[in-house]
Amino acid sequence: MTQKELYFGRGKLLLTSEYFVLDGALALALPTKLGQHMEIETTDHEDASIFQWVSKNSKGEVWFEAQLSPNKFHVIETNDKPTAIALQTILRSVKPTKPFVSEHKITKVTTELDFPIEWGLGSSSTLIYAVAKWAGMNPFELLQETFKGSGYDIACAGEEQPILYQIENKVGKWETADFKPAFSKQLYFVYLGKKQNSRSGIKHYKSEVKNPLKYTHLFTQLTKDILATTKLSDFERLLTEHEHMTSKILNLERSQTRYFADYEGGIVKSLGAWGGDFVMVSSSWSPEETKAYFNNKGFDVVLPYRKLIA
Repeated sequence: MTQKELYFGRGKLLLTSEYFVLDGALALALPTKLGQHMEIETTDHEDASIFQWVSKNSKGEVWFEAQLSPNKFHVIETNDKPTAIALQTILRSVKPTKPFVSEHKITKVTTELDFPIEWGLGSSSTLIYAVAKWAGMNPFELLQETFKGSGYDIACAGEEQPILYQIENKVGKWETADFKPAFSKQLYFVYLGKKQNSRSGIKHYKSEVKNPLKYTHLFTQLTKDILATTKLSDFERLLTEHEHMTSKILNLERSQTRYFADYEGGIVKSLGAWGGDFVMVSSSWSPEETKAYFNNKGFDVVLPYRKLIA
């Protein structure tokens, strides 16, 4: 007899309080329509227990596969040893509260991304979320056992609309936010094509900011003000203030200054770890003019807000 289980985790983008969310600043985070699907197919097998893993990219192509032992998750065979070891670490960190990988079963796990893995929308966080749900484990506990981080991405994985996220006493708490900007047709996300390492970004933050609590209330208030905006001009002004403050505190160059100094259509807001992945862009131009500007700069992925955000 064969049984199937299906799980899905959404990707994420962090709009406000990047870095400072780690020290208690209130952050506005945006779950994406795109995410990662995981299917577990379990078949009875009298003679042995087999555990197989297959990962597909957004084109449906297999990019990773492995066979592991179902007890200690030893890597038996794989096409990508580093990825297999990372997967092994996750699986060994799981503390299941329900039957996980059973004896005398063929267990095949297939994951598939809706977005290119290089986009940085959360291939790891969506996997952590899905694996934890499969095992009946708290996804935040599994996150801290593996990749660590603020946890906002794990919160986004299970939500269908924007959230306000905050760490209090080392515990991440969140609530859904009524963030449905009337000017969303004038907002876009542009992929910079420069994959950023979140751990390196956090290391830089900790080295530059010796007293983060000095700033958390400032970013918390900015987040609240941004959430309350009803006009694009106010939204742009607050995001620009957020950018300048972050740039000054962390001694980082803004994406608008580095890549789009001549952009006159609106503002460019860095997202997540600065300098790579996506930026949010506002534009007073037509969709065609907006895309043409960024395409001519060499940035081919320009996604309207409503196409990407849940």
